[in-house]
Amino acid sequence: MKSQEVAVYREIQRNTDMAMKAIDALSDKVYNDSLAMQISRQSLRYSELHNEATKHLVEAKVEPYRSSYMSDMMLKTGVQYNTMLNTSTGHIAEMMIKGSNNGILEMEKILRRNEGAGEAPVALAKELIHMEEKNIKRLKDYL
Repeated sequence: MKSQEVAVYREIQRNTDMAMKAIDALSDKVYNDSLAMQISRQSLRYSELHNEATKHLVEAKVEPYRSSYMSDMMLKTGVQYNTMLNTSTGHIAEMMIKGSNNGILEMEKILRRNEGAGEAPVALAKELIHMEEKNIKRLKDYL
């Protein structure tokens, strides 16, 4: 497996891992059943994409992405801080939209830096980007 492919798969892992952890930290603050269902579906889809990227890395005998304890704590602290005074449905949706936008930007950057990556990692990355775009459209209904 080329280093460019590894970079794309690891970014998919990092991106989806962060999204799942953010949703996990937010889920107990969501009081709108429809929004809760929406973000649960998102988390499931992130998990599927994460597992697909991991499978490719493991098959190639390459070390998969592992988040650090510090980055996990910073994410959870950020979610706690941003929801301390406001747990409204609109605010939660806005946080999710911002996270999805950041995810799209990071995936676009990694694709531009690794233009020689093969078809499979690029297709998976584009699938993640497309999913994020659909998530943003759906979440706008909750603003």
